[in-house]
Amino acid sequence: MPAPRTPRHAWIDQGLRTLAAGGPDAVRIEVLAKALGVTKGGFYGYFADREALLSEMLEVWEREVTEAVIDRVEAPGGTARDRLSRLRSLVFPGDGPTVGPTVGITLELTIRDWARRDAAVAERLRRVDNRRMDYLRSLYREMFPADDEDEAEARSLVSYSLWIGRHLITADNGTGDPARVDKLISQRFFS
Repeated sequence: MPAPRTPRHAWIDQGLRTLAAGGPDAVRIEVLAKALGVTKGGFYGYFADREALLSEMLEVWEREVTEAVIDRVEAPGGTARDRLSRLRSLVFPGDGPTVGPTVGITLELTIRDWARRDAAVAERLRRVDNRRMDYLRSLYREMFPADDEDEAEARSLVSYSLWIGRHLITADNGTGDPARVDKLISQRFFS
């Protein structure tokens, strides 16, 4: 009886973990096979080459950090404020949504860095940013009068900037309690 094949999603998940840990150059078929404890031959049953894997990894990431998150936020229903609170609990102040076992914000920052050097990755990232901003706008528009479009836009931009930017800031938190500071940010911009 032949050994079972390593599932396609295992290659993708391992690729995403490797990408988060070492960037796109670290994603090599041999490295992934070794990490999975298999030979690289099984890889070619699913993917034509490394570029096909990278493309599929980005497709999975895009879906998981946009539509999958939005679906989780929307499923229980409720007011825009309720949904914004659920969104916050998924992506702020924690480490963001995960793709399989991959840590979200680490992968997010790696992909953002990669997008600076690769136009196709930059275009995908632009789609992700636009989808997330569109969703935030929809929530804030429900919360504020229709005649205050600028308020919804400003809150969306500040909220999204906080989620992305706070992970790039290395300054000490001063004497403030980090959990309390995160809670105050959350209350001011996500409710």
